[in-house]
Amino acid sequence: MTGYTFLDLARWFLLRFDSYCPDSDGLRYKKQIHGRESISQLFSFSSFYSSTLFSNFLMSNLDSTTVAIYGLVAVLPVASLLLFQKVNEKNPVPAVIGSEGLIASFKAVRYFVDEPLKVVQQGYDQFKGGVFRVPRRWRWDYIVSGNQRIKEVGSAPEDVLSFIDGAGEVIQAKYTQGHELSDNPYHIAVVRTSLTRNLGKIFPEVRDEIECAFDEVFALPEDDWKLVPVLPSIMKVIARTSNRLFVGLPLCRNEDFLRLNVLNTIEVVERGQKLAAYPDFLKPLVAPFIITRQKRMREMLGFVGDMIKDRIAKDDALGTNYEGRPNDMISWLLELADAEGRTPDRIAGRILSLNMAAIHTTSMALTHAIFYITTYPEYLEPIREEVENVVRAEGWTKSALNSMHKLDSFVRETQRMEGNGPVTMARKVIGKDGFTFSDGINVPRGSFIYVSAKPIHYDANLHENPRVFKGFRYAQLRDEKADKHTVEEGIFNSHMVTTSMEHLSFGHGKHACPGRFFAATEIKAMLAHLIVNFDMKAEVPGVHPPSDEHGMVAVPNQKAGIFVRRRQV
Repeated sequence: MTGYTFLDLARWFLLRFDSYCPDSDGLRYKKQIHGRESISQLFSFSSFYSSTLFSNFLMSNLDSTTVAIYGLVAVLPVASLLLFQKVNEKNPVPAVIGSEGLIASFKAVRYFVDEPLKVVQQGYDQFKGGVFRVPRRWRWDYIVSGNQRIKEVGSAPEDVLSFIDGAGEVIQAKYTQGHELSDNPYHIAVVRTSLTRNLGKIFPEVRDEIECAFDEVFALPEDDWKLVPVLPSIMKVIARTSNRLFVGLPLCRNEDFLRLNVLNTIEVVERGQKLAAYPDFLKPLVAPFIITRQKRMREMLGFVGDMIKDRIAKDDALGTNYEGRPNDMISWLLELADAEGRTPDRIAGRILSLNMAAIHTTSMALTHAIFYITTYPEYLEPIREEVENVVRAEGWTKSALNSMHKLDSFVRETQRMEGNGPVTMARKVIGKDGFTFSDGINVPRGSFIYVSAKPIHYDANLHENPRVFKGFRYAQLRDEKADKHTVEEGIFNSHMVTTSMEHLSFGHGKHACPGRFFAATEIKAMLAHLIVNFDMKAEVPGVHPPSDEHGMVAVPNQKAGIFVRRRQV
C-alpha cells in the first residue's frame, strides 16, 4: 500500500509553491500568489490527496480504524496550515521571516533551518532589546535580547517558564529520555550539589582516567604524526572520564559499555530532532518507531543492574556512611531518589541520561577548543608554560586548574565564538495565561522562548573586536581589573564558569547549566594534558573547520581531524 507522511506533505508544499521566493537579501519572502488562490490550491490538493488515499483503501483490505486514521491524516496538513496562518495574523510580535503568507511561512521554516544565525542576527539587529518570532514546523518560536528581558526569562518561575521542558525540546527528552526523568528531574540537583561539591576530592581519579584514556584512544606511533578524528576521539575520552565518576572502575573502561553510551548520545540527538519534525499530537504514535530508548535501557541495565542492586542492599543494611562506600554518581543518586525511583532500572535510566548530557555538551566544547588551539598555534607555548609552572607549584589538582588563567580564558573565548548555537536559555511557556514581559508583551502558552546568544557574543558594543578570536581576552580583562584594584565581581566575571548577560554559553540566571563546573573541570584538565604531553597541528594549517548549524543547534565539524604526536622535548 502507498501512503504519505507529514514530511512528504511538507516537501510537496515547498516544491508546489516555488513562486514564493526570497528577495535580494534572502530573508524576506515575497508573496507571488493572491491569498484566495493559495487557499483554493490547498483545498484542491486536499481533494487530490484524499482521493488518492481512498483509492489505496479500495485496493487494500483495511479495517475501519485504519481508514479513519488515514482520513484524519489527509485533512490535518491543511488544517494545520490554516491554523498556523490564523495564529500568525493575530500575533502582534514581529516575525523576521515568514509573516507575509501561508506558504511563505513554511518556506521560511526551511530557510531558518538552513541559515539560523543569519535569521537570528537580523532579528537581533532589527529588534534589539525586544522580541521577535521565527517560524518552526508547527509553531512560532520567540527570541529575545536586552538585559531586562534576559533577566525576566532567567528569573521566571518554573510553573510559568519551564526550564525542564525548554531544555528537553531539541532532543524531545520526554521520549528520548523517558517521562520519569522529565517529571522528576532530581538528578539535576545531584549534579548541582553532590557532583560539584566533590570535584576536588575526586579530581585524582579524573586525572588518572584522562592520562590512560588519551594514550589508548590516540594509540600513537612512537615518534611520528598521526591524523586523529577529533570529535569521535574526544567523545570516547569523555565517556571514560565521566564514567570513572559515574560507575567507577573497571566498568568505565569496558569497550562495550562505552560504545553503548556514545551510541545512545548520538541517537538521542539525531532521533530527537527527527521526532521534533512531527506535531505534538502525533509524537506518541510515531515515537516507538523512531526512539531507541527502551533498547538502550535494557543494555544499560545489563551492565549496571546487579551493581545498583548490591548498592541498594548495602545502603539498606549499613546506611550511607559505611566505610568504603563508593563516592560516585550511583551513591549520590540513591541518596536523593524517592522510594519509587530507588530501583536498579530507574537509577540505570538516570546514569544513561547523565552520560548523554556529559558526553554531548562537553565533547562539543572541548572539540571547539582543540580546533582553535591548532588553528592559532601561537597560543600553544604561552599556555603550555603556564600549565607547567602551575603544576610545578601546585601539582595536578582541581585548585591548580583555577590558577591557569590563560587556559581558562582561551576556553571561554572559544565558547564565546562558537557556543552551542545561535540561541540559548530555552524555556517553554506553560503558565495558564502565557508569559507577559514587564512592558506588556505576551507570549502565548505552549510557545518556546529563547535568548539570542551569538548575536550578543558578536555585539561590538559589548565586546571589543567581537568577530576576532582573542584567546587571552578574558585573562587580560582579569589583569586589568586586578591592576585597578576593582571589586572581585569584575575579576570573577572573566572566569569560564561565570555567566552574565554578555556571555551566555552556559545560560544565565537560576537555571544556568548545573553541570558547568564539572564540564569546565574536565575540559580544562583535558586540554592542559594535551598541551603539555602532545604536539598538535591543524589538518589544514590556518583553516578553522566550520561548525555545522541546523536550526537551534550547532555542533563542531564532525569529520575534521588534527595531527598529533607525542611531545618532542
